[in-house]
Amino acid sequence: MAKTGVFDSDPTVMGKATELKRELQRLIDAIIDDDNCSTDTIDHAKEIISALKELKLRKRSRSSNRYENLICPDEFRCPLSRELMRDPVVVSTGETYDRPFIHKWLRSGNRTCPRTQQVLSHTNLTPNHLIREMISQWCTSRGIELQDRVRVHCLDDDVITEADRDRFLTLIENMSMTIPEQKAAAKELRMLTKRMPSFRALFGESLDAISLLLSPLCGDKSQSSVHADLQEDVITTLLNLSIHDNNKKLVAETPNVIPLLKEALRSGTMETRSNAAAALFTLSALDSNKALIGKSGALKPLIDLLDEGHPLSMKDAASAIFNLCILHENKARAVRDGAVRVLLKKIMNQMHVDELLAILAMLSSHQKAVEEIGELGAVPSLFRIIRESSCSRNKENCIVIIHAICLYDRTKWKDIKEEEKWYRTISELAQNGTSRAKRKANSASKSGTLAFSKTRSSVWVHQLVTVNKYDVLNFLDINQHFGERNPKKRRVYHVPHPKNIALC
Repeated sequence: MAKTGVFDSDPTVMGKATELKRELQRLIDAIIDDDNCSTDTIDHAKEIISALKELKLRKRSRSSNRYENLICPDEFRCPLSRELMRDPVVVSTGETYDRPFIHKWLRSGNRTCPRTQQVLSHTNLTPNHLIREMISQWCTSRGIELQDRVRVHCLDDDVITEADRDRFLTLIENMSMTIPEQKAAAKELRMLTKRMPSFRALFGESLDAISLLLSPLCGDKSQSSVHADLQEDVITTLLNLSIHDNNKKLVAETPNVIPLLKEALRSGTMETRSNAAAALFTLSALDSNKALIGKSGALKPLIDLLDEGHPLSMKDAASAIFNLCILHENKARAVRDGAVRVLLKKIMNQMHVDELLAILAMLSSHQKAVEEIGELGAVPSLFRIIRESSCSRNKENCIVIIHAICLYDRTKWKDIKEEEKWYRTISELAQNGTSRAKRKANSASKSGTLAFSKTRSSVWVHQLVTVNKYDVLNFLDINQHFGERNPKKRRVYHVPHPKNIALC
């Protein structure tokens, strides 16, 4: 059993982190190499880990307390955070702020100086090296390690160092250089924007940065002359940028972005095409971007990419189509571009059924989509999914589509009535489905019953003929509407002729 507190009673050992680490390394080696090592060895290793953890926490606590007890000169404090500045910068009015806080202020859409309220002539941030040096000297004289302070208290994805900024500018400039330099810069930008959220934010500080990133793919170059690896790195960098919420509007509204993403959906490596679809998906989080992307004609290449059925790209394409079709006018575009046929084909082939049924259910609010679903004979397949699927969401989406068919396509009422007669599929869902599925099932059931009643009435009106005292009914026609299957022969059914026929 572990002996708790063994290091607490020995301050000398507690202060020797290096010795503790060496001992821990020795114990770990013993545990790994010796299959029969004792439990005491493992317990001893756990004690050392606990001691190291406590030592680190105490050190951090002492550092934090020492810092908080110091009175910082006002000129070293950021006017926004009221804390010691770690990266002081000057705005156009001459006021100094800590970079992360003024950067956040500007990204929120503010274009005035927080202290003077003057309108900023530009949003460039200039490093204040003098104040930074003074802060550094002040910290050194009081035994404060400024960089440690930054790591412990100011961990923030928005923190951007001068080195990061300089590297960013160099890489962006290299996108206009020779092909080898473009490739190297694009590859590094792809890696940095994936790994560092702060690097994504840098693109929002310069209006030209995104255009410069795209420059190797623009101009008079044909897509056949573009290097596939360069295209892939640039498109993937665009995807990484679009993940950053504050970049979504800027990226989508930058000329050439959406056209290049459309082109990338048709050409390049499969990873390029997949990442182009993913970029359109992330950009479409904004309604304004949904409209831009829809008007650009991007739905057609997305649907074509989905139709190709490559496992790497299908999910990204489906996600983008779903997001775009939340906007009503994009539903009409998707239907016009052949989405219904492609979706049904993939669903019937058991490919990404969950995602594609959700899109089809969304499109079913559009009348032309419902008509096409009926023409393609999808109703029996939708009922089969309800009966056989274990996914409640898939059942719900199927009944949503069937409910829309009840409203828009009367030619399918008979199929729905037959399904209910033989399998009671709708009734079962009305009892055991999700809350939405229950509502749609009940509504579909009522619609089908009412429709059948009206159809039966119309048959009586058209088939009744007067023969002396009797009306003769063609029983075959009536039985077909009442659900009798395959009557062996035609029969004539006689009923007394009423004085007044009133059907309702």
